[in-house]
Amino acid sequence: MATPHIGAEPGEIAETVLLPGDPLRARFVAENYLSGVVCVTQVRNMLGFTGTHKGERLSVMSSGMGMPSMSIYATELFQLFDVQRMIRMGSCGSIHPDVNLGDLVVAMGASTDSNMNRLRFNGHDYAAIADYGLLKNWVESAESMDVNVTVANVFTSDTFYHLGDEIYDIASRLGIVAVEMEAAALYRIAAEQGRAALGVMTVSDHIRKGEHLSADERETNFGEMVEITLASL
Repeated sequence: MATPHIGAEPGEIAETVLLPGDPLRARFVAENYLSGVVCVTQVRNMLGFTGTHKGERLSVMSSGMGMPSMSIYATELFQLFDVQRMIRMGSCGSIHPDVNLGDLVVAMGASTDSNMNRLRFNGHDYAAIADYGLLKNWVESAESMDVNVTVANVFTSDTFYHLGDEIYDIASRLGIVAVEMEAAALYRIAAEQGRAALGVMTVSDHIRKGEHLSADERETNFGEMVEITLASL
């Protein structure tokens, strides 16, 4: 049934959902990579589409920005629409000197400054990690396409604009390569529901170097990430 946040009816969302944060990116992926596309939800302009890829049903839906937004959509998709697996296809900011604009990062784990997962884990630290099967398939697909990817820990932050570089320095020393805002929530929710999740990201900003993709590039310049994701399913 439809929810206050998702207008789709039972059966209109596939068991596999791709989750870009940006609604326009969700529409771009649906219109350019899927066949027989139908818009199944547009509540709050958080667009969701279902179509087919190589004969298999597949949905693409935007998840918004930040852990709270991701948590709403991931929970409802898993619990109420019986989604079995989700792949976040998003952007991130690199803090590693050798991970540059346009590079691909696969979040093996997601550290966080948010208290959200602690609240769900009785005050303890939860190790938010990707589903190994999805991770393995994605990396193997990238390798078969001769695309270099970085598999590493990322930092899921509640804050987009940090006051200084101290947190980036600490994260770098711990082997974290990039900063983003959703993966830690997605991984914990998938674990709670006994489902599978993966976060893959294109570097849209280099925090250390002060480099950025344009708004248009953020919407449409992630084709390589989409193609690997589709090949991995």
